[in-house]
Amino acid sequence: MSDRGLTHLDPLGRARMVDVTPKDATHRRAIARARVHMKPETTALVARGAVTKGDVLAVARVAGIQAAKRTSDLIPLCHPLLVGSVYVNFRIEDRYIEVEVQVETVDRTGVEMEALTACSVAALTIYDMCKSSDREMVISDIALWEKTGGRQGTYRRDPLAEMGADVLEGPFTGGAGLDEDDPDTVA
Repeated sequence: MSDRGLTHLDPLGRARMVDVTPKDATHRRAIARARVHMKPETTALVARGAVTKGDVLAVARVAGIQAAKRTSDLIPLCHPLLVGSVYVNFRIEDRYIEVEVQVETVDRTGVEMEALTACSVAALTIYDMCKSSDREMVISDIALWEKTGGRQGTYRRDPLAEMGADVLEGPFTGGAGLDEDDPDTVA
């Protein structure tokens, strides 16, 4: 917790919307990611555009954009923002689809919640579009990956932290795509 305490509580501990009126509007950006884990057969259907409901990624992209614009309607203490841009992109792997959303604005508060909401709704839309083929899908790893602008400056998630603390303990002994005999690929 920061030295400012919980900013969404008033001195009596009641929920409140933070007063951003004295702040200057600045350029702010946030990037969030999520994964929708599924059977390889399902990712293949999505990649081929063969899902019976239609173009999964096109619908999920529009859903993510809509969600970013409507975040303050969904999250009670979020400020309504003039969202300047929303980019929703996907990476299809064998057993999951990764969703990445970037949201930008020039405003008095950040767009982290807009990026996270857009990412979540895009992932949920993928689930909805594919559920007739694969009801075992799991949405996971919804996280803020980058935030720029505002008083607290830039934040970037450490990609190594995603592997867990046990991986970071001791020497690195190899991994996917690394050749232990090649000194240029071993840390």
